[in-house]
Amino acid sequence: MIGRLRGTLIEKQPPELLIEVGGVGYEVQMPMSCFYELPEIGQEAIIYTHFVVREDAQLLYGFNTVRERALFREVIKANGVGPKLGLGILSGMSASQFVSCVEREDISTLVKLPGVGKKTAERLVVEMKDRLKGWGAGDLFTPATDAAPMDSVSAMAADNAEEEAVSALLALGYKPTQASKVISQVAKPDMTSEALIREALRAMV
Repeated sequence: MIGRLRGTLIEKQPPELLIEVGGVGYEVQMPMSCFYELPEIGQEAIIYTHFVVREDAQLLYGFNTVRERALFREVIKANGVGPKLGLGILSGMSASQFVSCVEREDISTLVKLPGVGKKTAERLVVEMKDRLKGWGAGDLFTPATDAAPMDSVSAMAADNAEEEAVSALLALGYKPTQASKVISQVAKPDMTSEALIREALRAMV
């Protein structure tokens, strides 16, 4: 079991990153709520991981804190919720929003998340209500900070940021037309891909 990585960030392609630890590069997928908090490329990062072994793949999911990982593990225990859907859920809303939705039985907000239909939302509420008691939603995730502005303000850089943002939304389970539409709606000059993704996810919840 790989539970923690400490190394240098080599690549950041939301929602995936590459971190080098002792000469080995690990590909790790992170919820966007965690991705926003990562340091810049070339800097050291500490990531708590959840290791998934399937017949066709071995996957690492990463988090900034042990509590974030613990919440992810609780989410994927719900019937019909796998790691990919868990990644999408925790990218589409903050931990406090998720806990609040469960406590208030807010099915209408949960079904806006990619891959979450009415039945899945109802199962999440029923199965997680007791598990989330006493979690203290406020400290599960640190609030996302504004992403740094791009050094380059060229049209090419802006196009690349939008393409990266759309790709990230597709990886999280959103449909191509939905992803393209929301990115075009929230896009502003000089926005980074991470800022675009954050605004797009806010707009869809």
